[in-house]
Amino acid sequence: MKHAMSRAGTLIEALPYLQRFSGQTIVIKYGGNAMVDEALKSSFAMDITLLKQVGINPVVVHGGGPQIGKVLAQFGKKAKFIDGMRVTDSETMDVVEMVLAGRVNKEIVANVNRAGGKAVGLSGKDGGLICARKLHIKKNAPELDVPEIIDLGHVGQVHKINTAILELLEQDRFVPVIAPVGYDTSKGQSYNINADLVAGAVAQALDAAKLILLTDVTGVLDADKKLCSSFTAEKARDWISDGIISGGMIPKVQCCLDAVEGGVDKAHIIDGRVPHAVILEMFTDEGVGTVFTS
Repeated sequence: MKHAMSRAGTLIEALPYLQRFSGQTIVIKYGGNAMVDEALKSSFAMDITLLKQVGINPVVVHGGGPQIGKVLAQFGKKAKFIDGMRVTDSETMDVVEMVLAGRVNKEIVANVNRAGGKAVGLSGKDGGLICARKLHIKKNAPELDVPEIIDLGHVGQVHKINTAILELLEQDRFVPVIAPVGYDTSKGQSYNINADLVAGAVAQALDAAKLILLTDVTGVLDADKKLCSSFTAEKARDWISDGIISGGMIPKVQCCLDAVEGGVDKAHIIDGRVPHAVILEMFTDEGVGTVFTS
């Protein structure tokens, strides 16, 4: 009886969140260990299926860096990174598109469908979904009067998200699963784009209620390495300036800040190593990570 009452309590706790987010869009960036561990892959697929079943519209944007690296190694091609971004020549871009839009995307789609959902895999080329432009990064060069412009090859940034195909899929109760490959129609070029940035841009374009980034950390940590459960934009910028937020966490935090400033109600960085992390974040009072508000 106690076990049954505990389950009832869990459902009652979820009720206000179910009511609040019914009919709303949630954009989830899927990456890290949750894409590698078989049990976590299964729990993620069930989370997405449950969200759709209760009337919430999840949109999944996935990464795939380790999978790309593995295939490149099989081809004898060494990966090169600058400031955390993969240098992508034409051959590497072919592999990126094959792995992301092919193998990884279709595995996620199959997992969601196996869990009882209706997922459809997309890349940025489908329906003109992700209009991209070439990304150039600037690096300070003391020996030069101006910053050095570094060419990363087929690495892009989001220019525009065309939401028509996503809205059509949502209406027909499908779950879009997006590979972060963009396309520049004016140049006929494909581009590899950071999945966090794509997820943030999709969330803003769809006026999403939430952006959730699944990572391999518990969330944003303070100077004493303790989890900070909530942030305002001002506080986050102060912590970046003070060096408390550093390294690879900076672009994730910046992605969340851009999202909430672009109209997304809340953005979250959560621990994807926790089974059913998405459901715990969505439907419990405590959540499992760090939330950003404007």
